[in-house]
Amino acid sequence: MKLSDMISDIIRQMLREADNGIAEIQRNELASRVGCVPSQINYVITSRFTPEQGYIVESRRGGGGYIRISRVRLERGQTIMHVINAVGEKLDRETARIFLSNLREGGILSAASAGLIGAALSDPALRAAPQEMRDALRATIFKQMLAVLLK
Repeated sequence: MKLSDMISDIIRQMLREADNGIAEIQRNELASRVGCVPSQINYVITSRFTPEQGYIVESRRGGGGYIRISRVRLERGQTIMHVINAVGEKLDRETARIFLSNLREGGILSAASAGLIGAALSDPALRAAPQEMRDALRATIFKQMLAVLLK
């Protein structure tokens, strides 16, 4: 397992275990726990716990500083619209995987639905399209599939 995945998993576990749905992290403490530099923690938080992925991140610097991460709780339709708006004109495989994982974790998509959408967005499914067009096609397909869920 990659270090970034391990850090992300620890933070997600903290969020699941928190009574209030908020994980408060001491950056240096977490870095020591996993054996990395504190900037690695920053990288994971800024790349995997973004508003587009359904998280709010607050931080306070200094001796008693912390990073507070909370999951945004939106209604199903609001969440789907938020994702549609966050996708943009292009969507790479990894970002699509993260969106699907977040929708599954948030109870918006079942594992089966996420799997079907993931299969439709995969490179083998888009093989007939030129490589340089796949990310744009992936974004369009994903947005259209999510729009169907709004009906």
